Amino acid sequence: IVLEASIAENKASLKRTHPEVWSDSPNPYDRKRQDNCPVGLKNVGNTCWFSAVIQSLFNLLEFRRLVLNFNPPANAQDLPRNQKEHRNLPFMRELRYLFALLVGSKRKYVDPSRAVEILKDAFKSNDSQQQDVSEFTHKLLDWLEDAFQIKAEEERDGEKPKNPMVELFYGRFLAVGVLEGKKFENTEMFGQYPLQVNGFKDLHECLEAAMIEGEIESLHSENSAKSGQEHWFTELPPVLTFELSRFEFNQALGRPEKIHNKLEFPPILYLDRYMHKNREITRIKRDEIKRLKEYLTVLQQRLERYLSYGSGPKRFPLVDVLQYALEFASSKPVSFSLCGDSIFIFHALNEHSTTEQQGPSSSDVPSTSPVQRSVIHKPFTQSRIPPDLPMHPAPRHITEEELSVLEGCLHRWRTEVENDTRDLQESISRIHRTIELMYSDKTMVQVPYRLHAVLVHEGQANAGHYWAYIYDHHQNRWMKYNDISVTKSTWEELERDSFGGYRNASAYCLMYINDKEQYLIQEEFNKETGQILVGMDTLPSDLRDYVKEDNKRFEKELEEWDAELAQKTQQEKLLSQIPRAPAPSPVMLTPNMQGIIMAIGKARNVYDRCGPEAGFFKAIKLEYTRLLKLAQEDPPPECDYRLRHAIVYFIQNQAPKKIIERTLLEQFGDHNLSFDERCRNIMKVAQAKLEMIKPDEVNMEEYEEHSSYLEAGCTWMLNLMLLFLHSSYMEALLYLIYAYQNNKELLSKGPYRGHDEELISHYRRECLLKLNEHAAALFESGDDQEVNNGLIIMNELIVPCLPLLLVDEMEEKDIVAVEDMRNRWCSYLGQEMEPNLQEKLTDFLPKLLDCSTEIKGFNDPPKLPSYSTHELCERYARIMLSLSRTPADGR
Repeated sequence: IVLEASIAENKASLKRTHPEVWSDSPNPYDRKRQDNCPVGLKNVGNTCWFSAVIQSLFNLLEFRRLVLNFNPPANAQDLPRNQKEHRNLPFMRELRYLFALLVGSKRKYVDPSRAVEILKDAFKSNDSQQQDVSEFTHKLLDWLEDAFQIKAEEERDGEKPKNPMVELFYGRFLAVGVLEGKKFENTEMFGQYPLQVNGFKDLHECLEAAMIEGEIESLHSENSAKSGQEHWFTELPPVLTFELSRFEFNQALGRPEKIHNKLEFPPILYLDRYMHKNREITRIKRDEIKRLKEYLTVLQQRLERYLSYGSGPKRFPLVDVLQYALEFASSKPVSFSLCGDSIFIFHALNEHSTTEQQGPSSSDVPSTSPVQRSVIHKPFTQSRIPPDLPMHPAPRHITEEELSVLEGCLHRWRTEVENDTRDLQESISRIHRTIELMYSDKTMVQVPYRLHAVLVHEGQANAGHYWAYIYDHHQNRWMKYNDISVTKSTWEELERDSFGGYRNASAYCLMYINDKEQYLIQEEFNKETGQILVGMDTLPSDLRDYVKEDNKRFEKELEEWDAELAQKTQQEKLLSQIPRAPAPSPVMLTPNMQGIIMAIGKARNVYDRCGPEAGFFKAIKLEYTRLLKLAQEDPPPECDYRLRHAIVYFIQNQAPKKIIERTLLEQFGDHNLSFDERCRNIMKVAQAKLEMIKPDEVNMEEYEEHSSYLEAGCTWMLNLMLLFLHSSYMEALLYLIYAYQNNKELLSKGPYRGHDEELISHYRRECLLKLNEHAAALFESGDDQEVNNGLIIMNELIVPCLPLLLVDEMEEKDIVAVEDMRNRWCSYLGQEMEPNLQEKLTDFLPKLLDCSTEIKGFNDPPKLPSYSTHELCERYARIMLSLSRTPADGR
């Protein structure tokens, strides 16, 4: 199987060039738990395998209770400090703390580093051999069993101690068989039950093969040298775990390979047919199934002769062959005649061939000796169309009587073949149905096991990523646990990712629980009140205090973040109040200026009758009315009024009235309005009004926030579009990343604050796909420099950005894009390549497949070019207009 990459992290660190990029989001609110959503586990260095297994066990409420209520032995300090006790008891302590945080933490995800470190030490070998995930699960249960055994031995009172881990996860089976003619019977204990996947289509076929080995017919004979055995479950554990072996060693290539075959498994599994008490009934049914399958093989062979008829390499359904023969027999010969263009072509061909036969005249070419003369090829003569060729195949010599007899035979034979084919297909369907229902009678559905968890592996044998689907028995829904991301899921999604045959993902472990043992998933009750205990109430007092302390630390982190933001805001406010020298700007007719001049023109009569102040009030009212109307319209993107008129943006975002008033006054007080005396006088009135506004009347923080949109938001969009359209994908990527984040923050404050989120998301996704394809092409070249360049693109640009696409599990297109990029690189694993390329691919793939879903700490954003407002709006309009002509992703 695959690795627990964290065990060999020093060997690998997987050669990450920038390990520091995997860090928590600096904003603690991004790490805050929402509405009692299940808590995730942080990936602390390729530990997705740990998260998948631990979450599956944690969500077994009985197992959770056992771990949380585990008390170290009272005489733990007096016990011999052997290796097991030195390791198992500290691990149990850390596991209790981890489970307690998963119950009551206010964090979105918690850090399992201390428990993982203990595991790393136990898994290390001399050569830092990486272990397989199934082995980790085995060892984990062994440690838990040992820890509970110590406690059980301390508490025993003259009786054999019971180990709750053994009671929960271990069962027994009876092995009955013959070895070299001698019968034997052995009872064996099992934990995780291994099943082979290759060659089987569903879980029952795997189980049937695992329960029968060799020639079992010899079990019923006295004198036989054959060997074989049957397994029969005598005692099933409440939690039954199947290991699906999806890896095999390729002797030719000298490396393990993953089996991607599809293997179905049901949500409810009935195990009656494998129980020892039902062995006689099961043997009868198995014999009947065997007989039916043998008969089924005969019927399918007969059907195949009807469906693939013929003796040559090409075969056809017999009913079609008879139909074709009938159509041929019924065809009438049609004479071939030349007319129109066909006659012209035919004569041209004849003339050309005649010329070739005669050869060129002596006057056209110099004479040559007979030895030098070459043979003339006559293509037109050789390909002349016979004038009597029929238009389509048809019998030429057949009497009406012969045709009538032949048609009757062919009709009758075709009907017979159709009936025989239908009868065979119906018989085959009935046998399939009989086999499917063989174990559906009441006596064979008494031992139901419900699917609790599916542990999934994505990738190849030497690189991969793990996650788990776990059933929420109280909400009756599936949940997907993928490191820090915990989201709702469906059976359809589980089926797609777990059955195999779709991409490179498939289940490697299935955890079923006894559907009749409700205590496994039953919530705790307060015995005094009879109410269900939830959250912190389910924890013992010591763990409750531990979680409270951790929550206090997190709350302090939130408070410090809020205080830091408040301090930063105050500093910006003070800086904004420092007087600034007015920056000269060139005179140009901006959209704002056009509207103001038109408003002043319309207010001419009022100005002439009542003076500049009355004209000013009339003009400002007209302009505001016009902008208010624009704010209520829905223009195409290239005519976005918010970019042309800041006040439209303010109105749509419900800016305070004082901000709108001040902005209007600033526009009417613009010194560029000095076109004529009327404009200058109104400008002076506006400037006078502006000076009358006191500093405390307008919230400068809000004003700066609203006023910065046009320059920042629009410039980001403009640059990312220009770069993308000119195929500058590497330069465009950072613009896209920051534009998406900044735009998302704007939209969180109101639907009109930012741009179309889907548009930026589309180009961000497309940019990553283009870069991924370019990097893959460089890798395929095989040139050392090109290969290194391709991997640099992946390591420094693409892999650090993938978590941003996985933050929101609802963005299906982003998730599909990430899967496509991963599959592009996984496809190389099955190909022959140079050893140095294979080594680089093996080092790189775990980073791509196991990228954490935490936010990357990017460098400073790229610098924005300086544009005037007028130029910014014009260029933005041209870009948006070009996009509307070429719809992006269906928009």
